[in-house]
Amino acid sequence: MRIIKRIVKQLVNHARSEAPFESCGYLAAQDGIISASYPLINQDKSNEHFSFDPKEQFAVVRDARARGLEICAVYHSHPLSPARPSAEDIKLAHDPNILYVIISLAKGTEEVRAFRINKGEVAPVSLEVINEGV
Repeated sequence: MRIIKRIVKQLVNHARSEAPFESCGYLAAQDGIISASYPLINQDKSNEHFSFDPKEQFAVVRDARARGLEICAVYHSHPLSPARPSAEDIKLAHDPNILYVIISLAKGTEEVRAFRINKGEVAPVSLEVINEGV
């Protein structure tokens, strides 16, 4: 999957601004390129899990559709752990068509990784960071 560099920066900035809690949101693509991020409020206010406000979720879906974008990923941060799905992330991943993007801030790093999760099986997905307009 291709992602615009400015979106990666937005994800990292969102993760930093919400720390020590997990940040979360949706990513949307057009023509296979992630070109929009939709930060959402983590209702759980936790550093180990997150949940969306359903009203915010529906507003994002409506906005993305109106802009001709496809919701292609759920993202969240791991403020204290690596950028890999936790046991809870795997258990709660119900849509095999959605990417799961994790931003780690552990040990002062800023790592962004993507995964496809299907029936408990985790497969890394390559994220190619591109400049805008490429």
